[in-house]
Amino acid sequence: MRAGILITGTEVLSGIISDRNGPWLSERLREHGIDTAEIVIVGDRREDMLNALRFMSDHDLVVTSGGLGPTADDKTAEVVADFSGRPLELDEALEGRIWKILERLRSRWRNLDEDAIRDSNRKQALVPDGATVLEPVGTAPGLVVPPGAEGGPIVLVLPGPPRELQPMWEHALGTPLMIELLGRAGTYEQRIMRLFGIPESEIARSLREIEADGIPIEQLEITTCLRRGEIEIATVFEPPAARVYDQFEAAIRERHADTLFSEDGSTVDDQVIGLLAGRTVAVAESCTGGLMSARLTERAGSSEYMLGGAVGYLDVIVFHHPADSIGAFAVVGMGAVFAGIVRAPMTSVLIIFEMTGGYGLVLPLMIANMSAFALARHWRHTPVYEALLAQDGIYLPHGSGPVDPPDNEPLPAIPVDEVH
Repeated sequence: MRAGILITGTEVLSGIISDRNGPWLSERLREHGIDTAEIVIVGDRREDMLNALRFMSDHDLVVTSGGLGPTADDKTAEVVADFSGRPLELDEALEGRIWKILERLRSRWRNLDEDAIRDSNRKQALVPDGATVLEPVGTAPGLVVPPGAEGGPIVLVLPGPPRELQPMWEHALGTPLMIELLGRAGTYEQRIMRLFGIPESEIARSLREIEADGIPIEQLEITTCLRRGEIEIATVFEPPAARVYDQFEAAIRERHADTLFSEDGSTVDDQVIGLLAGRTVAVAESCTGGLMSARLTERAGSSEYMLGGAVGYLDVIVFHHPADSIGAFAVVGMGAVFAGIVRAPMTSVLIIFEMTGGYGLVLPLMIANMSAFALARHWRHTPVYEALLAQDGIYLPHGSGPVDPPDNEPLPAIPVDEVH
């Protein structure tokens, strides 16, 4: 079973707004056993929209996004009605429900012309004959439009804003037309492996070798993608090809054991956050613009482990924190020297997050240099950067840092057994 996705909006076509709905809808369709044949983006031009629908007319389903607002350039409902051969009719009950939503919003703008608002309201309540209405999440209703008299696809009409489209998609799945369609759909499995440290060309060579070894990978739909420094191998297949996928996975594991870090689709970020369970972390960043903090906090629940951080563009960054304020303190840089202090009374602490082939405890920033420094009891009251300079016999002027050492002797190096 195949589907097409039609994204409408000149603002999307021109690149002013990035399309987030097409990929999201494609993934949801795959989960329900429907193969997405294409995602087409068109502007708010009637003929372009109609031609796109005709292009996808041999599919089982077309999902549209956008063009359901109250303005003149919102044409999706009327274009879909023409495509399906179903005249538009005013749904007075729907008009009333939309007006109640608009009345609540209208209280914020008391000087608006009520007649103009009602005209716009009426436009959004025009429904193709025989279509099922999906209740508005914002102000725009969605539609499930049956095929016309001459056949064609079911057309699922959804609004453009993702915050409205995504919950409305869930409601659409419960409509009779969609239930019947999904009941005829097949099943697709998707598996993802992730590797780090090799180019895509190496994976391409492995695929050729695996096929030459007699594994029928033509039964699998394999896609490779470089994302955030990781090579992602995404494979889609039907259940009868599960044994072929197992052979393929084993072949990749054998050839790339030192760079394969995920066989279940989990990213470096997922694995790091899993390892942080029961721990806390703060970050000091330079030359990253806060990228590490953003990646650590871009998911719900990050406050359980992320205490905070600071971003600077200095070669040396020094932070002082009270006792027990931080469970872990990561210092990250790109070719520069950084240092941090954790649990001030316990200054003999080594904090290291090192990128290794096995990925141990890795903070998810793909940068060239990840380093940290150990503090010993000798430096209990000494800022880290000054202690490091003192190791090389360099002392800052009095008053800017620690008291000058007796006889101007450099501080001793840290004995290995002092590092905990």
